[in-house]
Amino acid sequence: MTEVSVAEEDAVATDELVVLKSVNKHFGALHVLQDIDLTIARGEVVVVIGPSGSGKSTLCRTINRLETVDSGTITIDGRPLPQEGRELARLRADVGMVFQSFNLFAHKTVLENVTLAQIKVRRANKQQAQEKARALLDRVGVGAQADKYPAQLSGGQQQRVAIARALAMDPKVMLFDEPTSALDPEMINEVLEVMQQLARDGMTMIVVTHEMGFARSAADRVVFMADGRIVEQAVPEQFFSNPRSDRAKDFLSKILHH
Repeated sequence: MTEVSVAEEDAVATDELVVLKSVNKHFGALHVLQDIDLTIARGEVVVVIGPSGSGKSTLCRTINRLETVDSGTITIDGRPLPQEGRELARLRADVGMVFQSFNLFAHKTVLENVTLAQIKVRRANKQQAQEKARALLDRVGVGAQADKYPAQLSGGQQQRVAIARALAMDPKVMLFDEPTSALDPEMINEVLEVMQQLARDGMTMIVVTHEMGFARSAADRVVFMADGRIVEQAVPEQFFSNPRSDRAKDFLSKILHH
């Protein structure tokens, strides 16, 4: 009996890619993450939504240690987050991140932006890195822009380059922190389409977004946060049609009827 239980536990453990347990974070007197427990399975797409100031972006940033936590634990693929140095650089290669602002190197071409970390962190040779970069730029629909500089691209194109750059590291999980919030409305869909395709391809994704259409269609699970806590989580159909908490009902009534 015991042996079966252990084997079952192991099976569960291997499927858990990102695990946050009792995570707390303060900014001064502000308690921005309060006892967060969250487990993301391999291949799962989790969309985190909630009002401004609810802790969504901070949650996202703690997972690749851009923000340190005050207490609790975060593990990626069974390993705790490293403190600093080479191990941390390796972790950040495993955890791709796409920000609101595109964070591309302005003085480097699109191709150089996508090959740089492959060469520096993954130690790929230049030709291999370039071949991979071109394939990924094609995949996100900006292959023709490879030799341009970021300033020559639209916001939507720059964000797709940023996605290609993160994918170039073969990450285990991709974090998206409001990836469309800085874009003009007509550019939002081109970025969301790339993200939809990544979801279909089985990429593990944690997405902080205000795009409810994306949450409905691409998420396996919606996590609703308010005031630093996870208030509820459910599959999209259930969350959007029948939220359990008053806080979620109030939030949805404000955003879905405009």
